[in-house]
Amino acid sequence: MKKLLLYSLLVLTAGPAAWAQKPLSKAAPATATQSASAAPDPAVTYAGTIRQTDLREHLTTLASDAFAGRETGQAGQKKAADYLVRQFAALGLQGPVKGSATPYLQPFQVTRGTPQPGGYLKVNGQNYAWLRDFFSYGPLLSPFPTETAGQPVFAGFGIDDPKYSDYAGLDVRGKDVLVLMGEPQDAKGRSLLTGTKEDGEWASGIRKIALAKRKGARSIFFLTFGSTADFQAQATQLGPALQEPAWALTDPVPASATAADHDEMPAGIGVYLVSPEVGPQLAGTTEANLRAYLGAIAKQKKPVPLNFQPPAFTAFVPQQQEKLTTENVLGFLEGSDKKDEVLVISAHYDHLGTKHDTIYNGADDDGSGTVSVLEIAQAFAQAKKEGHGPRRSILFVLMTGEEEGLFGSEYYTTHPVLPLAATVTDLNIDMVGRTDQAHAGKPDFVYLVGDDKLSWELHTAVEAANAKYSRLALDYAYNADNDPEQLYYRSDHYNFAKHNIPVVFFTSGLHADYHKATDDVERIEFEPLEKRARLVFYTAWELANRDARVLLDASKP
Repeated sequence: MKKLLLYSLLVLTAGPAAWAQKPLSKAAPATATQSASAAPDPAVTYAGTIRQTDLREHLTTLASDAFAGRETGQAGQKKAADYLVRQFAALGLQGPVKGSATPYLQPFQVTRGTPQPGGYLKVNGQNYAWLRDFFSYGPLLSPFPTETAGQPVFAGFGIDDPKYSDYAGLDVRGKDVLVLMGEPQDAKGRSLLTGTKEDGEWASGIRKIALAKRKGARSIFFLTFGSTADFQAQATQLGPALQEPAWALTDPVPASATAADHDEMPAGIGVYLVSPEVGPQLAGTTEANLRAYLGAIAKQKKPVPLNFQPPAFTAFVPQQQEKLTTENVLGFLEGSDKKDEVLVISAHYDHLGTKHDTIYNGADDDGSGTVSVLEIAQAFAQAKKEGHGPRRSILFVLMTGEEEGLFGSEYYTTHPVLPLAATVTDLNIDMVGRTDQAHAGKPDFVYLVGDDKLSWELHTAVEAANAKYSRLALDYAYNADNDPEQLYYRSDHYNFAKHNIPVVFFTSGLHADYHKATDDVERIEFEPLEKRARLVFYTAWELANRDARVLLDASKP
């Protein structure tokens, strides 16, 4: 799962304005009760072929030191891709990637940038230093690797919502957006979006970043209030982490894009926090005037005209940048009478690689999801072989580059192998092998995220499958719009949701070994993992075989 390195800063600095499967036939006991006189339910029969022993076998291989942490673009990731290709081929899945040397692989390029010293912002003739007066929102590919003229646009709180929009009339393509932390409030301190003193979904800043990127901005700068000394102390503390290599898609635009699209659409988006001293300078005003601007919004309860104009600035955040090739792994199972409609089942197989001679094996993140996809694929492949194949086609996608920025899913959804219009749902699995603190002693659970964002019908389909077969406790805590972890935006399903494809994200949540070298196979709980993988299978069985695809009957970007 993509790490949210600096989420806490987007809250804490907000201030008063406020982020090799063997191809053998398997039989197993049913997981749901069947009547002795009734014909066996094929869903139960094939779900029973998803077994702890096979999950353990795959994961013990993929999360071993031999794969060196499966870092994007590195030898361990490519070794893992080769292993996954062999599993899909052994199951009889088709390789659907045309024009690829290996039809199971969808190759693309990412750019890795290694930070160099000497970065600065120059505003009104004054130089402000990188990692003192401003810093990035986690390691990211610099849009300013050489001295670059800024193109500033002040966009208020950076919100575009039916209740409140700062982007009306603004064109920010290729420009540098300046936004305030938090959400607009009325004179009584109530959010204009929620009507209460509780933070809404825009408070964390994650949605603001995603929105600015979708609108084509080159960068987004968050202006902070509070103590400059505290800000600089945070910058110093985070310095080592922010000097890790950063990543971006080299060419994120669709293959059908025009030359103008390539010129206008950035490879990623730079995200920066600036100190309380620098923010007003960057906006072309004073802190007092910014607070007056907030007061005017509070009084009028809507965006108000600006009485200031951001000045020209220069940015320099040097990086040594190199291009690397990486690969998504795809396996296709053709359906029967509804074969032109496609259900996607996904997970990411990359992890953090090797850092300072320590291997980060990523057994849970996302080895657990990857092996779940392999077992679900074998269950469907066996079902088809025995005359119970799905009506709709199923595309199994194992993504690369998720940890660096959801790049595998972004690339797939902008360069789809099968039409997005024909894609009915993405079932995404990320970190399903552990029990988090909130469920200690009660491992028969799973979190669902995003299942009701675009399709209420999808939400009811998952719940019905669970009630009929798995009977797990379904937890929706991470699905709340204002949940601080913002998991809806942090795994590969999100790039499908951006294209109005209904999604369900299955996870067992975060734990103490998340993004640590201790995320090893020995800590995986295989019985709960088996149950969660079977629930995904049951959900997929329903979606692949129902008469009509689930409706887009809700809407949330």
